[in-house]
Amino acid sequence: MIDIKLIRENKELVKENIKKKFQDEKLSLVDEVYELDIKFREAKAEADNIRADKNKKSSEIGSLMRDKKIEEANALKVEIANMDTKIAELEVLEETLSEEIKKKMMAIPQIIDDSVPIGKDDNENVEIEKFGEPIVPNYEIPYHAEICEKLNGLDKESAGRTSGNGFYYLMGDIARLHSAMLSYARDFMINKGFIYCVPPFMIRSDVVTGVMSFAEMDAMMYKIEGEDLFLIGTSEHSMIGKFKDQIVKETELPITLTSYSPCFRKEVGAHGLEERGLYRVHQFEKQEMVVLCKSEEGMDWYNKMWKFTVEFFRSLDIPVRTLECCSGDLADLKVKSCDVEAWSPRQQKYFEVGSCSILGEAQARRLGIRAKGEKGNYYVTTLNNTVLATPRGLIAFLENNYQEDGSVLIPEALRPYMGGLEKILPKKN
Repeated sequence: MIDIKLIRENKELVKENIKKKFQDEKLSLVDEVYELDIKFREAKAEADNIRADKNKKSSEIGSLMRDKKIEEANALKVEIANMDTKIAELEVLEETLSEEIKKKMMAIPQIIDDSVPIGKDDNENVEIEKFGEPIVPNYEIPYHAEICEKLNGLDKESAGRTSGNGFYYLMGDIARLHSAMLSYARDFMINKGFIYCVPPFMIRSDVVTGVMSFAEMDAMMYKIEGEDLFLIGTSEHSMIGKFKDQIVKETELPITLTSYSPCFRKEVGAHGLEERGLYRVHQFEKQEMVVLCKSEEGMDWYNKMWKFTVEFFRSLDIPVRTLECCSGDLADLKVKSCDVEAWSPRQQKYFEVGSCSILGEAQARRLGIRAKGEKGNYYVTTLNNTVLATPRGLIAFLENNYQEDGSVLIPEALRPYMGGLEKILPKKN
């Protein structure tokens, strides 16, 4: 949510930002908020003036009573009672206008950074840099589900019976590899100085609407029937919500956290679920990083964070690239975002394995997260980034470490988490 001062002082800037995001249907919201804000401030000013006048008149009653001017005192009491009625009416109006303004403001996108490329959708995202040589071996790389099955590591048929499409059982060495990657990701971030957390896996609706847009919420989140609780789609939601309505000391900034959680997503819409494999599923696990900092430090942290993900995947012998998200591909709360994509030797193209975002004050303003500095309180800047989301990260690992004999090499960094195992061998039938 942007600062309403922007709409008061520079409506055209806000409208131009909406146009850059190709959301022209929201342009009218800016004028609507502008007019509602005028009415809100007028109502507030009128109520404040009446309160001041009421206080003045209330102090006069005592003097009139002492001077035995009973009729004048009683008349003043009637006038004050009328003032109370008017103040109550104005307070109701203020609350109504405030809620209407907030609802419309929640739909107005965050001001994007000047460096964000302008484009309508993810087809116009821009490649920034490649890390590692994308190799295509002289032997065929099977589909990742086939690799897992050859290693007796995947059972989607049973998951279909227990849970339906979009779920899976990981078994044996593949399940162990999945957990090893997450454990390594955890320690990787701890070694970078981040505090490890395991957050709640369910959050209330006021936290959900504080960390994401309504459109994202409807497309992603599972609601717990009969309760004001949602299953998290990423631990960022819980981690940012941890600071809801809090004032942190400026000396505590930056707050750097890395969190593990299972994640649950509907995966509705154009992409849909992957019938056979593990790329797009309802349930996965994730190691996340979250930072709260001063606004002037935000971009420095943004660049540090996506580089951590690149470093993590390169330590597992996985080539990656960074892709700058264009304006039309940015969620409404984001100032700037980039994807980290892993090389797929089977498809001979890159695919997304992580996303890094800076959200400015958007989440902090919605959730009331402020820092206390020498010059007063201010909203913090929030950032989030994927260290590892798996099984998607597992797919990248399997394809890039698959050998011609059907085995999968274990890079040195991961071996301590696999009991020293250097290679996973195919199982004999």
